[in-house]
Amino acid sequence: MCVRWFYDPAAPGDLREYRTVLGVIQASPEAPFSARTAAGANDAGMTTVLQRPTVLLLAVSRPWFWPVSWVPAYLGTVLAGHAWLPSRADAPRAAAALLVLGPLIWGAVLAQNDLHDLPSDRMNPRKATAPLVTGAVSAHRLRIWYALLALASVAVALFVGPLFVLGVAGVLVLGWAYSVPPLRLKTRPGWDVAVNALVVGVVSPAAGWAITRPPWGFPWQFALIGVLFAAALYVPTTVTDLAADRDAGYTTFAVRYGHRLAHRIGVALWGCALAVSIVCAALDVLVPRSTLTAQLVMAPVLLAAYAMLTRRPTIARLAVVSVLFGVPTVGFALAYIG
Repeated sequence: MCVRWFYDPAAPGDLREYRTVLGVIQASPEAPFSARTAAGANDAGMTTVLQRPTVLLLAVSRPWFWPVSWVPAYLGTVLAGHAWLPSRADAPRAAAALLVLGPLIWGAVLAQNDLHDLPSDRMNPRKATAPLVTGAVSAHRLRIWYALLALASVAVALFVGPLFVLGVAGVLVLGWAYSVPPLRLKTRPGWDVAVNALVVGVVSPAAGWAITRPPWGFPWQFALIGVLFAAALYVPTTVTDLAADRDAGYTTFAVRYGHRLAHRIGVALWGCALAVSIVCAALDVLVPRSTLTAQLVMAPVLLAAYAMLTRRPTIARLAVVSVLFGVPTVGFALAYIG
């Protein structure tokens, strides 16, 4: 980032005044030379840190996204082993799976997504600090990072098992189909929701299950509940980027159907997920019957909270929705392990 001195002739002559320009805190030209030198040194040091390849790679992989796959994968492990933690013999493979499902796979998928979302990201205030948008990372370097991360994902997945490799390869293919023309499922309303719901709601928990048990034994009821919850969590994210996507000409789910209909569909998906979980508890299939009373009490509360928080979704409100998702998740795990 280039540091420029900023002078405002209309500003009061406070010698200790600081200005913020392009996100860099700078001393005004009226300040003493020592103050300017200290500010410049601090800025240069911070800029150097932020431009280190490791920091930039971390920013591209978005660590706040890693739990999106970690949590369902952990639930799959709990489901397979009827225990909070995998056995000591399976622990190394579980750790390798965490590495793949966190920084490696997200880094690869998001690097590719950033390359093809650049026009809309430049118009999206939420993406103003993205490394590719600011120019801290070039498109060429990002392509190299994508290739290395994708290869590393497959290589580490081999340690977990061959079927896990197939799952990782499938996610990489879906990530390509989601972001890259000519398919670019992100701009095909319905498909954008389906891809994300499939990866988060089915592939991730099935990956956790596959650490200790064959994937074909993964319960379909859990997959159904996972897809519904994941779709309900994804739909509001398309609304948060609606203006930028519309201006860039991207026909996402929210752009096609509008804010109100997208909200209603999200509420319906959330409600269906809660309903399927209640039915499973009533039948004592997968979800323990002991959770039925609690679910009947909490379902209307969770539905109303989701409806209110996603009416005008923001990142903060969606974070609260994710926490709400933890309520039935923790309740299920406690009852299931018992």
